[in-house]
Amino acid sequence: MVGSIGSNYKIMRTNERQISLATGTLQVRVQASAFALDALCGFAARANEKRGFLFLSKVLGKHWPATPSAMREIHAFLAARLALGASPCVFIALAETATGLGQGVFEAAKQRWPSSEALFIHSTRYRIEGHQALSFQEAHCHAPEQLLYLPTEPKLRRMFQCARELVLIDDEITTGNTLCNVVEAYQRINPHLERVFFLSIANFSGPDLEQHCSQRLGLAVDGIAALHGRFWFTPDSAYRFPEHAPPAVGDNRLARTDLALDLGRLGTDRLLRLPPAQIAALARGLRQDDPVLVLGTGEFMHLAFCVGEALEALGLRVFVQSTTRSPLLIGADVEQRLVFADNYREGIANYLYNAVPEAYARIILCHETPRAGLASLRQRLGRDHLCYTPRLNTLA
Repeated sequence: MVGSIGSNYKIMRTNERQISLATGTLQVRVQASAFALDALCGFAARANEKRGFLFLSKVLGKHWPATPSAMREIHAFLAARLALGASPCVFIALAETATGLGQGVFEAAKQRWPSSEALFIHSTRYRIEGHQALSFQEAHCHAPEQLLYLPTEPKLRRMFQCARELVLIDDEITTGNTLCNVVEAYQRINPHLERVFFLSIANFSGPDLEQHCSQRLGLAVDGIAALHGRFWFTPDSAYRFPEHAPPAVGDNRLARTDLALDLGRLGTDRLLRLPPAQIAALARGLRQDDPVLVLGTGEFMHLAFCVGEALEALGLRVFVQSTTRSPLLIGADVEQRLVFADNYREGIANYLYNAVPEAYARIILCHETPRAGLASLRQRLGRDHLCYTPRLNTLA
């Protein structure tokens, strides 16, 4: 868990690490950080020929179970370092890994500057018929195409199309290329943009990111991260990726009723607030300090964090995590892996890493899709659990 960081950004002595992975050797050099490297990052090998490694965040609640308090501390730390000026401002989080992080940072910023005119939206890999979207590429990813939908609510669309500042959020930055792709797609519908923030937990792109991206985009670019460093990856020429890798891209066409469109994909300017009665129902029968896992599904991550934080406030020992379509290899900081059919009916294998179901007194599944789609995951968890989906009145 991340410790208290205080108000000052700490410059650490150079911290170098060499990690042996099945796919090659990863070298990391920390140049400046407010947190210890081991508190923020683990490392894993991807089953992906485009990029054979992963910086595995320990405070994201994705590939590693994280406490809500550690996640909240990261949200607040990153939001506090934004120097927002002109409004409106749009916060865009990249799917699938950073959707929860992005909404958490957005909410922390709204709490810090409650009068600010700001919109949160996240990209997605799901196609929604009848909605206008921008598309961009995450070239190194196993599923490279992403979509960013234009809000349908008139007030939110106006903010989206007229924003003066843009905050792009990802869990880690290695080259900045994907973020530049997003900005270039966005500039086609908003010529008023003046400034961009690239915000991440870890930034391994080196000191030239801001200058390079600013020249490419013709805009002021500011980089914000909890950790700054560099990395070098040397592939292992002897490693052979599976000849028939599991598919990472499905049909991506879901009914509107299968997705919680009002919680991020079509934009929101409000905070997510959960009725106390619903939290009390989820905690019923648990004893003080009982371990609880709150599990999101795919891109649907932020609700799990909100539920986890509310349960943690009741004195329970809570961890937050999410399923993912990202194929990682066992080894390094990936100790366990559950494989199951995805709940979005795409026919794509989904995964849950570093989770031991029997270690928890209760598992709470936060999902947006119909409950029937959770059958494979629930079977793999192999124990009693609760399923929870938000109601439309959870926004306040």
